[in-house]
Amino acid sequence: MATHNETRRRLLSALALAPLGALRPTSAAAQARADAPIRQPPEPTRAAFFAHARALRDQAVREGDQSYGAVVVRNGVIVGEGRNYVVLHSDPTAHAELLAVRDAARRLATRDLSDCDVYSTAIPCPMCQGALYWARVRRVFTDGAAEQGMVPKLAC
Repeated sequence: MATHNETRRRLLSALALAPLGALRPTSAAAQARADAPIRQPPEPTRAAFFAHARALRDQAVREGDQSYGAVVVRNGVIVGEGRNYVVLHSDPTAHAELLAVRDAARRLATRDLSDCDVYSTAIPCPMCQGALYWARVRRVFTDGAAEQGMVPKLAC
């Protein structure tokens, strides 16, 4: 009887964890892109970080997705980047800011991004605001927003 329960437990655990496998890149090429170093701008300026986010946005549009891009910056270095994959991956949560935070957390091996800033091509939606808040991102800078940026908040 114990063997049957143990087998059942393993099977149910595998079924519960199966959807998490979709969060990883599926091909060797995708894995190589995820592990590739991020190309840094020649000068670590606000304009350069926005230019990088815009380049990600433009890449998303060229490939048929929505026009959003974001980068996570720590001490003048881009440590995470993201662009929308909502359409291409049929994933309503694959927003640029969310993917940039995931990328930075993975590369830095921490979920605490309290010493990081995010540069985004748009004002983050409530879902992304929540992710930025829980990652403890210090400031979010968006095109056309206040010079000092905004502090992520957990509210609509």
